Amino acid sequence: MRYAGPSRHVWVEEVMGMPVSIHVRSRRDRPARGADAAVRECFEELRDIDRVFSTYRPDSDVSRIRAGELSIDDADPRVAVVAADCRLATVTTAGLFSAYWRGWFDPTGYVKGWAVENAARRHLAPLVEDDIAVGINAGGDLQLFTAVGADWHWTVGIADPRETGKVLATLDVADGAVATSGTAERGRHIIDPRTGRPATSVLSATVVADSLACADLWATTSVVAGFDDRSWVAHAGTRTGVVLSPDGRVFRWLGPTTVEVVPAAR
Repeated sequence: MRYAGPSRHVWVEEVMGMPVSIHVRSRRDRPARGADAAVRECFEELRDIDRVFSTYRPDSDVSRIRAGELSIDDADPRVAVVAADCRLATVTTAGLFSAYWRGWFDPTGYVKGWAVENAARRHLAPLVEDDIAVGINAGGDLQLFTAVGADWHWTVGIADPRETGKVLATLDVADGAVATSGTAERGRHIIDPRTGRPATSVLSATVVADSLACADLWATTSVVAGFDDRSWVAHAGTRTGVVLSPDGRVFRWLGPTTVEVVPAAR
């Protein structure tokens, strides 16, 4: 992100195995009263969600469900909420997303965006009543809020994974979410649930939506769909985005319409 203008206040902690930073833009030298408590509660909620959903902790609800020690109905109530969301996402994406592709319940591809968005809306969004803007950055995925009538927007740079320090595009967002997925940084970790094989035809996909749960879901879905399948754009409910192929082709869209496909530079 790039910042200019109002005073900036930042908190950073390691949560859910990644750096999470919370940014407040204030009209004063200090953020509004209650900001420190709200930030602390947001981090605490994210840690509690990780306790329930982590696939790396053997005592988490999700791990116990996988082991057959616990049912979804008997788990933390948030598990049933996420499970229902995942079932709907499977239908909405026509099978490009599935929380059951391994043969057991694993909502990893959905729960991060859902968790960050919900914690941010509960604890951080109210801060804009007194401050100008507040945002959360969870491993590069953003949920952003700006006060009504404020002359402010967040400028978000989309990194070009082919060249360190290079920016593929910039986006101005007042209220909304930005999520990025792909194979550039973590390798072939995104699996096509239809085949059980890694999705490899998208290097990076960045999606902007109202909701981080939505942006995160469709960023991952676009990687699974592949660069040449853009049929999902029309019904995804996203605002805009940029998808980059390994050979340098780019496609961008606005709303339900594919705006531009740029061939690889020669």
